[in-house]
Amino acid sequence: MNPIFQNAVLAARSIAAVTDEERNALLIDLADSVEAGAEKLLAANGEDLARMDPSNPLYDRLKLSKERLEGIAADMRNVAGLPSPLGRILLERTLPNGLHLRKISVPFGVIGIIYEARPNVTFDVFSLCFKSGNACVLKGGSDAQASNSAATALIKEVLQRRGLDANAVNLLPAGHESTRELLEATGYIDLVIPRGGRKLIDFVRDNAKVPCIETGAGVVNTYFDASGDLEKGRRIVTNAKTRRVSVCNALDCLIIHSSRLADLPALISGMPQVTLCADERSYAALEGHHSLLEHADEHSFGTEFMDYKMAVKTVDSIDEALGHIARYGSGHSEAIVTENAGNAALFQQAVDAACVYVNAPTSFTDGAQFGLGAEIGISTQKLGARGPMGLEEITSYKWLITGNGQTRP
Repeated sequence: MNPIFQNAVLAARSIAAVTDEERNALLIDLADSVEAGAEKLLAANGEDLARMDPSNPLYDRLKLSKERLEGIAADMRNVAGLPSPLGRILLERTLPNGLHLRKISVPFGVIGIIYEARPNVTFDVFSLCFKSGNACVLKGGSDAQASNSAATALIKEVLQRRGLDANAVNLLPAGHESTRELLEATGYIDLVIPRGGRKLIDFVRDNAKVPCIETGAGVVNTYFDASGDLEKGRRIVTNAKTRRVSVCNALDCLIIHSSRLADLPALISGMPQVTLCADERSYAALEGHHSLLEHADEHSFGTEFMDYKMAVKTVDSIDEALGHIARYGSGHSEAIVTENAGNAALFQQAVDAACVYVNAPTSFTDGAQFGLGAEIGISTQKLGARGPMGLEEITSYKWLITGNGQTRP
């Protein structure tokens, strides 16, 4: 893979010098090209879909449609409309000795992305990397190889048409060997970001010789408090669980205060298609009211289902709910439904997660929804980027020091 990595380094140097106006024009051109080339992109995606069982939870992530391509194009236009993240003065001061210091934002250089069956990531990653002056090396899952190849070819075509280095984006071959080489490409890859399930993220973290950011794995809980508004809660829980079950912000466990068990059938009434893995008390409250009902076991809590399945846990206090989240959550997104301002404040202060919601569904954890244009991933770590990562999170900084002959004693 070395020639690919070397070319990416050279491309990163050249696109770092491109003006923001040129970057924006290319992204708008690419967005138009995605819509104009929808038929070709969907045909490639159809090849991938034909190889996957529709019952596979990843099928929905893999699937493209005319509407989803239009959404991808809209996200690229949004990114083009954002202020440049480069050259921002983050700090400026003059020292007593007369040295003038400026801390300014700069590109990382070359960013490697490892992702599963998500062809939209190809466009999202390129738009964010290009806007922030970074080249990107992509390692998509074999399930989406045809889709990713078609997307990458389209991006390269637009880069070449506008006289820019087509190596600003490269797609690695399918197979584990190229993944290993990417993770070990010290001196070429400045940062690697995995997007996928826990196994992928753990593998990247444990094997990377280049810096990496953990993203993606979401075991998401929503706590319905003793004071929760029932209709508000029904809408929030339904949207968090059923909007798109295969994404990392989808709800995995509903935690309910024991004083509200009588309202549980109404609370989950908007999702009759969801199998509920209920603990003993919630099972008793749901029996005869919900047809897809199972007894929870030791694996029900702490599982990212990515399917029409959800756990239900009964607690007797907000402290017990907080303890459950601390034990089983993944630090991604957590929510509380409550009309008690004190409990809302306690929840926000006590929950250790990248995104903490009060009276809103976790389905909003998304770069575009946060006004970032698109996202390169959702970080669940604490060092550096946390939560949805947009342009700012994929820039670094350097210090510029100007003197006039000063020497250090």
